Formats: sequence, C-alpha cells, structure tokens
Amino acid sequence: MTAIRAAFKAYRMHQVLIMPRFARLTIALGLATAVFPVDAEYYFNPRFLSNDLAESVDLSAFTKGREAPPGTYRVDIYLNDEFMTSRDITFIADDNNAELIPCLSTDLLVSLGIKKSALLDNKEHSAEKHVPDNSACTPLQDRLADASTEFDVGQQHLSLSVPQIYVGRMARGYVSPDLWEEGINAGLLNYSFNGNSINNRSNHNAGKSNYAYLNLQSGINIGSWRLRDNSTWSYNSGSSNSYDSNKWQHINTSAERDIIPLRSRLTVGDSYTDGDIFDSVNFRGLKINSTEAMLPDSQHGFAPVIHGIARGTAQVSVKQNGYDVYQTTVPPGPFTIDDINSAANGGDLQVTIKEADGSIQTLYVPYSSVPVLQRAGYTRYALAMGENRSGNNLQSSPKFIQGSLMHGLEGNWTPYGGMQIAEDYQAFNLGIGKDLGLFGAFSFDITQANTTLADGTRHSGQAVKSVYSKSFYQTGTNIQVAGYRYSTQGFYNLSDSAYSRMSGYT
Repeated sequence: MTAIRAAFKAYRMHQVLIMPRFARLTIALGLATAVFPVDAEYYFNPRFLSNDLAESVDLSAFTKGREAPPGTYRVDIYLNDEFMTSRDITFIADDNNAELIPCLSTDLLVSLGIKKSALLDNKEHSAEKHVPDNSACTPLQDRLADASTEFDVGQQHLSLSVPQIYVGRMARGYVSPDLWEEGINAGLLNYSFNGNSINNRSNHNAGKSNYAYLNLQSGINIGSWRLRDNSTWSYNSGSSNSYDSNKWQHINTSAERDIIPLRSRLTVGDSYTDGDIFDSVNFRGLKINSTEAMLPDSQHGFAPVIHGIARGTAQVSVKQNGYDVYQTTVPPGPFTIDDINSAANGGDLQVTIKEADGSIQTLYVPYSSVPVLQRAGYTRYALAMGENRSGNNLQSSPKFIQGSLMHGLEGNWTPYGGMQIAEDYQAFNLGIGKDLGLFGAFSFDITQANTTLADGTRHSGQAVKSVYSKSFYQTGTNIQVAGYRYSTQGFYNLSDSAYSRMSGYT
C-alpha cells in the first residue's frame, strides 16, 4: 500500500513539472507569431551547402520563384502554341531578380513571322513603359502590346504569346512558290473532224459533193513556256458547186509564260484585252496581266476584312447565309481575318468569338460586292499593246496600247482607271468602288473618248457606268442594279473607230 502511494505521488509531481514546460512553449510560439508575419519568405541557409561563407551561393533569386540562373540556353521556341524553331537564347534577370527575360533580336522575331512594322509601330508603347527602344533584352510585353513570354526550364520551351494582328499570316491554301513546278515538257493535240459525201440523183442537181472539216487545237510545253495554236482545215467539192475549196486557216497562235514574282502572266501572239474597264478587243501583240490563278483560293475575288479582340485564346467561327465558312483559333489581343472565301454577290457574315472561359461574343459584318472591288492591298492590272484583229474586211487594224489598274484600299475602297490610245482614238477612264456595309456596294466610273473617224470628222463624248448591289441575309435576297452605260453623242469605242466606212454625226 505504501508502494502504491509513493508511485501516485511521483505521478502527481511529474504532471506539475510538465505543465510549465507546455506553458513556456505556448508563450514562445505566440512570440514567434507576433515577431514574424505569416507571409514571410522562406530562407535556405547556404551553410548547408558549404561551411565557408565566402564560397556560399546567393540563393535569394530562387526564393522568388526563378527556376534557373541567367545564361544561354538551347530552347524550343513556340509562337502562339505553334513550334517554330530551336535556338540558343540568352536570358538575363529582371530588375527584381525574380524572373528571366529572353533576349530576342528584331531579326529573330521577324524570322518567326512577327511583322517588323508592328515592332516599329510600337515604339510609342515602349516609350510609355520607359524602356530602351526595342533593344533585344527588353521584355517582349514592353515591345508589343498584349504580348508575353513564358520559359519552361524543365522542358526547355520558350513560349511567345503575340496578338494575331502582329503576326504575318499565310492565307488559307497558300503554297510557297518554292514548291511550284513548271511541269514536264510535252506536246498536246485535240482534234475534231466531221465530213460527208452526198450523191445527189435529182434531175436538176445530179452529181456528187464532198465536205470535210477539221479543227486542231495543238500545243507544246517547253520549260516555263506554253505554245498554243488553233487551226482549221475545210474542204468542199462537188459537180454542183461553182467552185471547190481546200483551205487551211490559223485562227490564233500564242505563247505564254508565268512571271511568278509579279503573280502575272505574259502572253505573246493572238489574244484578247482585259474587259474589266473597256470592251474586250481581239488583237495580236503582247499582253501582261495579273492573274488570280497564282493566289490561294481564299484570296480570289473580294471579301471584307474582319477585325476583333479576344480576351484570351479564343475560337473564331464565321457563318454566311447560315453555313459555316471559316473557323480558326486566335491568341489573346486584337486579331484580323482577311482570308474569307469570296461569294459572288456577297452575303452578311456572322462572326462568333468563343472565349476560353465559355463566354461568347457575336458580331455581324455586312458584305456586298460588285465586280470591280478588290481585297485590301491587292492590285489588279493589265497592259496590252498590238494591233486590232477584226476578222473582217469592214474594219482596219489600228495599232494601240491599253492599260488598266485596280487597287484595294483599307475601308473596302477600290479606285480604278485605264486608258486606250491609238493613232485616231484616245479614251481615258476613272472610277471608284465601295462596299458600303449595311447599305450595299456600288461602283461608278466615267470614260472620256476622243475619236477621229474614217471620214476625217472628230468626235468627243463620255460614257458613264454604275453598278449597285445589296444582299439581304434575312430573306436570302440579292438586289443588283446596273446602269450599264449611258453614252453621250460623239462617244465611240475602239472597235467602232476602226470601221472603214464609219461616219459621224453632222
């Protein structure tokens, strides 16, 4: 019993001794909490790596989130989530020694597809940020508004996020001219032949008649040149005919080749002038003209440019007349879509921007078109010189030169004009076309012609042409009004002036 009491007394004394220790620990923790704030930075004692303080490493940068020291790293560069190239990139620390800044030269950014003009145009933005003028080691977001960089040290990936409006884009369907081929050397021949033989036993037209006709369309491809010829042969004989015929005739012969840097085509020989502004004329000579055949399908014809702003990485889709006609993904910031396929008469565009957070923006872009309208930045031209080929004995063959030019401007404007000059004929044209948005599209031009006819009389006149078009999305209706041409007295075209017996008004 005495032993039990002694043990119990010892237990009570142990409790008394322990309690003050817990109390002291609680007080110490409270003091520590009062002295050090909750969000205090972590500290790693460099003596764990070396006892010599002189040899210890400054680890303060790593406590701020930086994962690697400044230096040069071999990284994979991604632009808007698309792999571009692998390069050795130098990184420096920012002013707070918390992040790495990649040194990206202007030449490198341009080679990645960023517009050089965008870097130059953002000098004002750089000045507002009080940073050097587009120096290589300036943060990208200070050189381009809404741009950013992210360096994944583990994967050695450098990701650049740049608004789509600053990136030089290739139109849908674009194929580099380096991949174009001229084709193989070859000969071509298409033919059509028909003939008949008639044995007439009537009393008045007794005898036998024969008829044959051959149409040959031949060609030779040699290198970049294409030679084409269209010839016919006709044969007619018979006892009832007053004469027999056996005749070869060349309808037209021409050679052509592409001029790739100009996206143009050169034609030598028999051809027709461009009919966009003046009436088309059959002639023999030389012609050079731009051709949409060298452009992607998405750049043919006219279509409006769509501008918008994405708050984050967004999916943009475009509908026309209820059908999906375009879809793409754009990075955060302003974007431009300029490769919508052309529609013959237009049709308003419904643009839907679906953000990464699920929110949706919808906007409508009115779209109407007339034949002369060109996409912004595109120039359409034609130049021809030679002599008129009338194909009859009623017209002469005056030598002439003809040129026409159309150029698409921002804001859906297209100024255009042209000229025709011959010895006894001069014509000049000037016009303008415009997509008016909600109010449709129109074109208007005037031609001034000065003519000296075969009888020696001189005449001067004007011709006015206007076209208007409007699409109504709700009803699927298109209205097109063409005041094709109103000509004053004294106006003649080039073909009229070539008639040998043409006489003017007196």
